[in-house]
Amino acid sequence: MKTIQIEGQRAALGNIFCIGRNYTEHVKELRNTKPDEPVVFLKPTSSLAQAGDNIKLPAYSRDVHHECELVIYIKEDVVDVSEEKALNYVGGYAIGLDLTARDVQTELKSKGLPWEKAKGFPTAACVSHFITPDKVNDIQSQDFCLKVNGEIRQQGNSRDMMFSCQQIISYLSRIYGLQAGDIIYTGTPAGVAAIESGDVLELIWSEKIAVKFLVA
Repeated sequence: MKTIQIEGQRAALGNIFCIGRNYTEHVKELRNTKPDEPVVFLKPTSSLAQAGDNIKLPAYSRDVHHECELVIYIKEDVVDVSEEKALNYVGGYAIGLDLTARDVQTELKSKGLPWEKAKGFPTAACVSHFITPDKVNDIQSQDFCLKVNGEIRQQGNSRDMMFSCQQIISYLSRIYGLQAGDIIYTGTPAGVAAIESGDVLELIWSEKIAVKFLVA
């Protein structure tokens, strides 16, 4: 069974939910339409990668992109929770990477097919350790960035989310139901780009977390 780390303690991993198109500038750069409700997809637990793991690019893609995101850990089961009470079910926060085989995704989307193949390969869901909610004053005012080989590629602040963490949790609990151990990737700001073998990706959540991943 896969686990994640919260303040030095191991916790079981449940589902991996991801929110797409949650930052306006990212929607624009991919020429997508602005959603009326959260765009949800899932990754298999086999796609999880943590500190110390190397990113492995899939052989069937030549254009894998980084997408740096804040990540939520759900600490207990919840169904149909209100936005006002949604954060009561958060057990931790982290910073992560939603890796995307963009060429594969584009081809599948053009055929009207699901695109899990572009999102679910091993190491496609990179994540740091989690910190407890008491370490975060306001999850909707957090600066974070991604450096590739020492140069900043992505910068964002969670205030720019189209759907807040409260809204995301409430929505997922209503449509799917959430379980203890589920994690939620909350969307990426603009600046996504291709990575290649030998790259060093450093995820930085200002004054809270820094973690590096090497592309094998």
